[in-house]
Amino acid sequence: MASTVKLDREGDVGIVSLNSPPLNLFDVSLINDLKQGLEEMEGEMLRALVVRAEGDVFTGGVDVHVFDDKTPDQAGALFRDLIAIVHKLEGMPFPTIASVQGLCLTAGLELALGCDLLMAAEGAKFGLVERVVGLTPAMGGTQRMAERAGPARAREFVMTGGLYDAATLERWNVVNRVYPDGELREQTMKFAQSLATGPTKAHAATKAMVRAYLEHGIQGADERVEDIPAQLFATEDLQNAVDTFLAEGPGKATFQGR
Repeated sequence: MASTVKLDREGDVGIVSLNSPPLNLFDVSLINDLKQGLEEMEGEMLRALVVRAEGDVFTGGVDVHVFDDKTPDQAGALFRDLIAIVHKLEGMPFPTIASVQGLCLTAGLELALGCDLLMAAEGAKFGLVERVVGLTPAMGGTQRMAERAGPARAREFVMTGGLYDAATLERWNVVNRVYPDGELREQTMKFAQSLATGPTKAHAATKAMVRAYLEHGIQGADERVEDIPAQLFATEDLQNAVDTFLAEGPGKATFQGR
């Protein structure tokens, strides 16, 4: 694996780290390495995944050299590759968590928004600043900001190209939790490990039900309960947890992710 992306594992938690400091810019190498790294992680028997970055900055965003002399067709091909990375994250059959420190711009924020949960350091700053080169976000950032914060906030965020702090984005429901700068990595891993000890198949079903709601509304999601939650009755985790509950009471079951 090339050095621009680093892969690690702590127990059942996989870790994908942007590893091209000081700015962890999304150049051709990092984009390709990230795609390969996520494919490798998808094949692992993981129960949670953390996406983070080495150094003081999560990422300064896309290396503008990537856009130089692009035709619309060439840009479209690039954007398809970038969106595919986000879709890969969203399709992981276990919880994914972005852990963001320092500056987090453009493609890096869009990557983080592809995760199920977003944890941030108090000092983190976020921006979709594509307007500086006459562009609008093309890795899914606008629509995913709208999904979390609402359309009016998404328009403000993208059109102004401003930098927003972690506390503001927590208030907007974009960031899930804010930690002191020196505690971000430890707290994120603690949170990831807690999810990884849970019912992984049920977590995947939760992701699928939220996606069903986003794509089809409440009624459409209701129509999927036979296809998604009901199928969990075939899992070892549910069967064992029900038996444990009846024999010992609540909170005594352990889960194996099967």
